[in-house]
Amino acid sequence: MPLVTLTRCFCTPMRTAPLLVGVCMLSWIAPAVQAQPTAYLLDSGHTRVHWEVMHFGTSTSRGRFDDIRGSLELDATAGTGEVSIEVRTASVNTGVLPLDGILRRSYFASDQHPVAYFVARGWRWQRNAPLDVRGEFTLRGVSLPLGLRATQLRCYEHPQLQREVCGADLEATLRRSDFGITDGLPVIGDTVRLVIQVEAIRQP
Repeated sequence: MPLVTLTRCFCTPMRTAPLLVGVCMLSWIAPAVQAQPTAYLLDSGHTRVHWEVMHFGTSTSRGRFDDIRGSLELDATAGTGEVSIEVRTASVNTGVLPLDGILRRSYFASDQHPVAYFVARGWRWQRNAPLDVRGEFTLRGVSLPLGLRATQLRCYEHPQLQREVCGADLEATLRRSDFGITDGLPVIGDTVRLVIQVEAIRQP
C-alpha cells in the first residue's frame, strides 16, 4: 500500500518515526489528556533497518537499508495509532559492493519494486505494556501480515533541541520465500530477522 494513502490522513506529509509505534508511552504518565494525536519527525541519521540471515548454516550474514521514510500518529486519548513506512530497497548496504548489486538485482528486484512498505492502521497500544504492532508488509509486490515487537523503549528531553526525543529497538521475523525471494535456497537461509533502530523528534 503506497505511503501517500496513509499520509492523506495526517495533518501534513512529513518524514516521521515510522516504526516508533507507542515509543513515548513512558512520557504519557502525567494525568493530562492530549486532545490531538501526536506526531514525531523521523531522525534519519539514527534510523536503520538491519537484517540477518544464515549463510551455509555456519555464520550470519548481515546488512541494512539506509533510506527509510514514513509517518506516524499516536492518539493518547483513544490509545490508538497509525503508522506507514517505506524502505527503498536499492539502499541495501552490506559493506560489499558486488553483493549489494546482486541483492538489488536478483533478491529485491529494486528496478521493478523500488519500495517495500509497512502499514498498520488503527492498532491499539497500552501505556507501560509490551509493544506489539500488527500490520501489513509489502515486498516485491507481495503483501502479508507482519508483527513488530519492541525490546526497548525510551524517551528523554534533548539538551540541545529542547524537545522530547524518543527511540526504540524493534524486531520482526519473516520468511523471504513467502515474498518470492528464493535465490540461494537452501544454502542461504529462508528465515530473515529484522532488527530496527528508530529515533524521532516530537513536533509542536
